[in-house]
Amino acid sequence: MNAPATSLPTPDASGEEERELSHVDAPAFPEERAPGGLALQWSTVRVLLARDVVRFFRQPSRIVGALAQPILFWFVIGAGFSGSFRVEGAQDLDYQRFSFPGVVTMVVLFSAIFATISVIEDRREGFLQSVLAGPGSRLAVVLGKALGSSAIALLQASLFLLFAPLAGVTAATLDVPLLLTVMVLSALGLTGMGIALAWWVRSTAGYHAVMSIVLLPMWVLSGAMFPLKGAGPLLAWVMRFNPMRFSVEGVRRALYGAEASLAVGTASSGAGLEVPVLLVFATVFLGLAAVSISRRE
Repeated sequence: MNAPATSLPTPDASGEEERELSHVDAPAFPEERAPGGLALQWSTVRVLLARDVVRFFRQPSRIVGALAQPILFWFVIGAGFSGSFRVEGAQDLDYQRFSFPGVVTMVVLFSAIFATISVIEDRREGFLQSVLAGPGSRLAVVLGKALGSSAIALLQASLFLLFAPLAGVTAATLDVPLLLTVMVLSALGLTGMGIALAWWVRSTAGYHAVMSIVLLPMWVLSGAMFPLKGAGPLLAWVMRFNPMRFSVEGVRRALYGAEASLAVGTASSGAGLEVPVLLVFATVFLGLAAVSISRRE
């Protein structure tokens, strides 16, 4: 009599499938990496720069005033002084041609300084405190504000430079690389100065007062309104050490050539030094602005 057939254990199919699937590699997904330190710094700079530029274009009155104010100043002042302006050794130099580089620098100065008034407003509204609490460094915050304000200043100055042919500027004397370098360094230095002042002054009224006491005399004593050759001994000494003089003379040399600086008596004391002096000027005041906003309340 045959014994009953016993059923052999069948392999667990589900176990085999699990073992097979365990050898299959899982799909690789790219790991999200935290942004590096340099990327965070650049993001801070880019956001602040774009914010100032966008805010400028959303205010049509600032765009109109950026072009109307220097034009009126140049024509009115030029017409008023044209009959009495004389420079020894340069009888053919009229006042409108002499004052044009100074007005270009004035546009950069006033545009950069007025753009940095937003530091007081942003600080009062708490925006800057939020930015300073972020991952960006103090230097990145200063560079973002300085680049945004400088971009606005350079845009306004570029619009005014469209009238350069009326001031006797020709392609033969125009030095575009020197002009751009001088204007960029001047704008960065002046915005750095403006940020440092705006951080210490808590009201826009006080900021305007400081501007009229410090910054406006810097422009007047830069050779923008009267030449160094005709100044008295004391004023001539102040003008020689005024960093704004190198801005005006750099623009003058870029527009008219070295002969223009020679005519007003500055070629022997400042020719070729504009870019190095303005580079030091911009570096010092950007650093001073970074130190200023680092102080605790």
